[in-house]
Amino acid sequence: MRTTLLLFFLMFGVLASSQTSLSGTVVDQDNAPIPGANLVIEGKAIGTVTDFDGVFSLNTSEAPPFTLKITSIGYMPTTVNITQSDQNLTIVLSEEQTRLDEVVISASRTPERIFESPVTVERFGLKEIKNTASADFYDGLENLKGVDINTNSLTFKSINTRGFATFANTRFMQLVDGMDNSTPALNFPLGNLVGMGETDVQSVELLPGAASALYGANAFNGILFMRSKNPFDYSGISAYAKRGITSQVASGDNAYTDFGMRAALKFSDKFAGKVNFSSLKGTDWAANNYDGKPGTGATRASIDYDGYNVYGDEASTNIRAASGGLGIIPDVVVSRTGYEERHLTDYNAESVKADWGLYYRPWASDFEISYVGKIGKGTTIYQGTNRYNIDNFTMQQHKFEMKNDNFFLRGYVVSDKAGDSYDMVFTGLNINNLWKSNQQWFREYINTYAGATLSGATDEQAHAAARAQADTGRLIPGTPEFQAAFEKVINDPDFTKGSQFKDASKYYHADANYNFSHLWDAVDVQVGGSYRKYDLNSFGTIYTDYDGSIQYSEFGIYTQLQKQVDLSDYVEMKLTGSARYDKSEFFDGFVSPRLSAGFTIKRNHNIRASVQTGFRNPTTQDLFIGLNAGRAVLVGSAPANLDRYSRSYDVSASGQLMGQPATVEQTGGAAYNNSYLAASVQEFAATEDPSVLEIGNSSLVKPERVTSAELGYRGKIKKLEIDMSVYYNSYKDFISGELVVSPFYGEVGDGGLSVAALANGDFQTYQTYTNSKANVNSYGGSIGLNTKVLGNFDLGGSYTYTQQDFDQNAFPDFRTNFNTPEHKVKANFGNTDLFKNFGFNVAWRWSDTYYWQATFGDGQIPSYHSVDAQINYSVPSIKSTFKLGASNVLGDEYFTAIGTGNIGSMYYLSWTINN
Repeated sequence: MRTTLLLFFLMFGVLASSQTSLSGTVVDQDNAPIPGANLVIEGKAIGTVTDFDGVFSLNTSEAPPFTLKITSIGYMPTTVNITQSDQNLTIVLSEEQTRLDEVVISASRTPERIFESPVTVERFGLKEIKNTASADFYDGLENLKGVDINTNSLTFKSINTRGFATFANTRFMQLVDGMDNSTPALNFPLGNLVGMGETDVQSVELLPGAASALYGANAFNGILFMRSKNPFDYSGISAYAKRGITSQVASGDNAYTDFGMRAALKFSDKFAGKVNFSSLKGTDWAANNYDGKPGTGATRASIDYDGYNVYGDEASTNIRAASGGLGIIPDVVVSRTGYEERHLTDYNAESVKADWGLYYRPWASDFEISYVGKIGKGTTIYQGTNRYNIDNFTMQQHKFEMKNDNFFLRGYVVSDKAGDSYDMVFTGLNINNLWKSNQQWFREYINTYAGATLSGATDEQAHAAARAQADTGRLIPGTPEFQAAFEKVINDPDFTKGSQFKDASKYYHADANYNFSHLWDAVDVQVGGSYRKYDLNSFGTIYTDYDGSIQYSEFGIYTQLQKQVDLSDYVEMKLTGSARYDKSEFFDGFVSPRLSAGFTIKRNHNIRASVQTGFRNPTTQDLFIGLNAGRAVLVGSAPANLDRYSRSYDVSASGQLMGQPATVEQTGGAAYNNSYLAASVQEFAATEDPSVLEIGNSSLVKPERVTSAELGYRGKIKKLEIDMSVYYNSYKDFISGELVVSPFYGEVGDGGLSVAALANGDFQTYQTYTNSKANVNSYGGSIGLNTKVLGNFDLGGSYTYTQQDFDQNAFPDFRTNFNTPEHKVKANFGNTDLFKNFGFNVAWRWSDTYYWQATFGDGQIPSYHSVDAQINYSVPSIKSTFKLGASNVLGDEYFTAIGTGNIGSMYYLSWTINN
């Protein structure tokens, strides 16, 4: 690999000759080597990094005297004056007294200590990555204060902070080296499925809450920043391999393999490059929730059963209405026999990703030009309105960037392809339809029921005989006939007979920032802006792009002023003000301001307060989706989208009695201008009282806004580090889905035809995208404590409280999807140096009971707790660290959403080399 990289980079330059040669080691206070320490000549972008044994060498054309600055995460920086051209050095770094001295960039778009950050920020650095008890660094983020991770599948986990989240978490942003990691088709990141390899992660920062003032429309409920290692600072080859098993009652014990490598070369003071590759393969958490959904039969013996993880049974009808009103047929709903999820997926979980980068510093200074490419391919399960098998999904990112310490200018493109992905609900529905149409199945059911009843059978016996007859010829999982039907359905993108969804969407993004603080001392000033263009192309399977791609754009500009003032010898004040203007071509522009003040008292205490507003533009799905999800049609509310979704409905059985034509054409616009609220239609079905009907007619969606106030404290009292905050969020025009029902004939509120259409079952249910008419608020707080006990043992813990303020009873059809436990407690205990080269860590989490609300299903999530643990041993002679660990080591299975598989245990052994 080193040879390949060297040949690849020869076209870009020649190694520079050296005049000064430095070598030596970097060690800690106990004379233990410090790998990965950075050594940089002050004022120059010239430096090197120590290897696994703490050894370094630096050859440079820079002539003495000059100053060498040495830094490493977890240690206090130091400097060494270089006065000779050839020196061998032993440099000692002292361990940092507090993690509050660690430097973050995300909070203000400029380097500053966590201690002085104007807003709450969490950090996960090299030390935390190395010592995490979780199977990988991304899972380890769950142990951060205030962070929720909802597990969709083994390879797709959704991070969120401060509530309001589903797996389609469009309120949370994830940036990888400045690039948005959300998929163009879905508008949200698929966890770390196509993210960053573990050997290349330098740091992870997380901002909970709104950050629109600096980061724009999607930075509404939190941002995750992942920053990779620059090959100028971190050169060499490193690798890791993990092998273990996942264990779950539903799926048994299955092999788990994860490996990756990083190769980075600094060819000269001007040229460097890197390549990363990683691959994960395992078996997903099998979902086997066979409870019936609310409003249907509770068990599989019920005639109208519709189970969460059973698909095809969504097809149902009132058999009396279908029979033409025969009195011998009971007035009940009957559903078809469905297929369990395990028969419609192999539960393969896979993630393969690679990235590469070319870095050029033309003047061997901090000015850098780079190109970075990323590609990821994965297989996972995604739960939205339905359950989807995301199979061979690919996503690419390509970025060109110019930057130095004071500015950056970058542009990138993100594209995806759906691969062989399919909807499991429609797979079950259309396998059923392939061997026997719904019309034929229900006709056989009705005729058999009538015959059995006339022969003296009881109601229960008649229903059993009717189902047995209607299921005659049913395709049985495991047979060649079933497999042939399965393959045919999942490869057909027409949802009337198939379940494949296609996509080749992309977006183009550019952003820039300039920091003027080096030009004057009065106040630090930054200005910046961004532009994004969407190009949606789902071939009509997700969006209403039946006749070509849908394109639209948005832009934003911002500025920030920051000033630090010494109020006395003991008190420093930092004031920060920022504002951003954003404009989508569909909506009026919006200004997002932020004001914050921080007071540092005697260097050990910091009090911060901030008020900011944020906003969120409706997503591509909010605007342009046109998808029949079975239980409802999802139709976006962009004005140009309303008539794009159109479908013909057969009303010959009942509509013609009302003077209607046999076929009715209805567009998606009916959901917004001729509909009743779904909850009122359900009440009408139960009471047959038309007066309970409420007109829906959802308003067209517009941007959502939030005003957020936060008060926090960070400090150190002897050995105890404290970080705490409280917040209050007030939302306006909160975006969510609303269920409405549109009759095929009549006008809502007419008291006649539209009511008859509902009574006859001649209607379509829609999920609209709209804004809440009610106030939606949330509030909460968190506290984190960290200290050293028993000498050098690390002990930490946190508590988080989160609460929603929304009157659901007053707005039963509006869903906020808060989906967050009221109470969360986390704790960790470990020692990185229990004895020579040996360390351990244990992390424990507890989550309170909470109510999950989403389009796939609603329900109570029981409280749960989980313990992760690991021991590690370093072998310096082979530059290796071995780790034996387990996630959910106690084996108490739990789930974080209705319809997902229970989360079992994972046991692994890893070997990391030179990282």
